[in-house]
Amino acid sequence: MFRIIDDLLTPDQVAHILKLANEASFADGRASNPHNKAKNNLQIDFNDPRFQETSRLMTETLSQHRDFNDAVVPARMTPLMISRYKPGMNYGVHSDAAIIPVRPVPVRSDVSCTIFLSDPESYEGGELVAHVGDGTITVKGKPGSAVFYPSTTYHEVKPVSKGERIVAIAFIESLIKDAEKRNLLYELNELIAEEGFNVSWENRTRMEFLRNNLRRMWDGE
Repeated sequence: MFRIIDDLLTPDQVAHILKLANEASFADGRASNPHNKAKNNLQIDFNDPRFQETSRLMTETLSQHRDFNDAVVPARMTPLMISRYKPGMNYGVHSDAAIIPVRPVPVRSDVSCTIFLSDPESYEGGELVAHVGDGTITVKGKPGSAVFYPSTTYHEVKPVSKGERIVAIAFIESLIKDAEKRNLLYELNELIAEEGFNVSWENRTRMEFLRNNLRRMWDGE
């Protein structure tokens, strides 16, 4: 499940978040995981008040987006954290931790999220690359776009060779733990939304019956 939302944040929102990011303090990205040899970036200082403000703004926008809710079926998520990559920085191949120890309740990472803030034309390198089977999926999104992918996936951020890559990341615990089941529900939701009024009311009711009872079966598994 790789979902891209192209228009999550407006240009004004992106500009505001970047302004706050440029004013904020940043720390070594390994501060939260000192033994991670793959991680070579900077992350916003959790004690900086701009961390709370930027995280709140992005979280509120994300939580109101229909496609996010349908595709991810979120139960809880970590605060959105801004990461910065200067020339020479990267994040080597890794998979995300299963449990993120945030307060008040730790979050199981089912889905990882990257929100792109920098203009992709303003930096070279820095692609998000996911390794899926024998292939790869490469994403370098426009400002305000977001990508969602299974946290179990091997992925990396390629070295930045010029400019600066600024993104926000979060980890999401889904009400539907199994990625394939989430995909099936998403496709069923889309089918009902697109074709529900083109079929008889009886058949629309049957599709909604399937969707609702699959949710009951799979929620919290």
